[in-house]
Amino acid sequence: MARNVSTRHKVVVTVVAWTVGILIFFPILWTFLTSFKTEAQAIASPPAFLFFDWTTENYFEVQSRSNYFKHFMNSVVISFGSTLLGLIIAIPSAWAMAFAPTKRTKDVLMWMLSTKMMPPVGVLVPMYLMYRNSALLDTRTGLVIVLTLINLPIIIWMLYTYFKEIPGEILEAARMDGASLSKEIIYVLTPMAIPGIASTLLLNIILAWNEAFWTLNLSAAKAAPLTAFIAAYSSPEGLFYAKLSAASTMAIAPILILGWFSQKQLVRGLTFGAVK
Repeated sequence: MARNVSTRHKVVVTVVAWTVGILIFFPILWTFLTSFKTEAQAIASPPAFLFFDWTTENYFEVQSRSNYFKHFMNSVVISFGSTLLGLIIAIPSAWAMAFAPTKRTKDVLMWMLSTKMMPPVGVLVPMYLMYRNSALLDTRTGLVIVLTLINLPIIIWMLYTYFKEIPGEILEAARMDGASLSKEIIYVLTPMAIPGIASTLLLNIILAWNEAFWTLNLSAAKAAPLTAFIAAYSSPEGLFYAKLSAASTMAIAPILILGWFSQKQLVRGLTFGAVK
């Protein structure tokens, strides 16, 4: 029997949810508003919220100073490329751990997860030297490789937990029908796991798009993504808040739009099982 929920309880939960949502969204809103201010208005005290002289000068100046579309394409190639490469590696790995586990499987999973707890700066110097000696500095290929490596544990963990919900009997039936291992993964497992794979793909595109540490340290001009585009407006002369806000708005807008239109698929893939 469904539990009766009082109107008062619904109102309280709704108010709390909206309050939390507004608090989370407010920094983005403030960045958006600041991008339409002059530098003087951006640092004015008390700050003006809506009633100020709106201007688009910052956007034109940002575009004239930096090639936004070059940085944008770098971000697209790096984030999508690293996520797709990660999926190619993670799907067979997650299959092996979910359907052919050994006594060391859980230890391997915990070890992979533990690598995310290590501060990236701890391995920056050896990574930088390896990239310099391999001619991978400031290249899209180099950034795709490093972002694949740092996000691979998350991809494998997400797919592993999702694959565990798929009945092994279905895969056994495919083997009895003569399906090879590759066909079993491609034609049986993958179609059943589409919601989980889609949510994993979307989440890791967002993570790769927002990655700043490695993209700032391993790129300079040719492969610099939008994170470097934003960082360019922090200089020894100080922070240009209005221009920095305009650059930030231009950088986060594509991923916000992607997240908005794919939120249902993301939540559905993360919360529901493969077999209903």
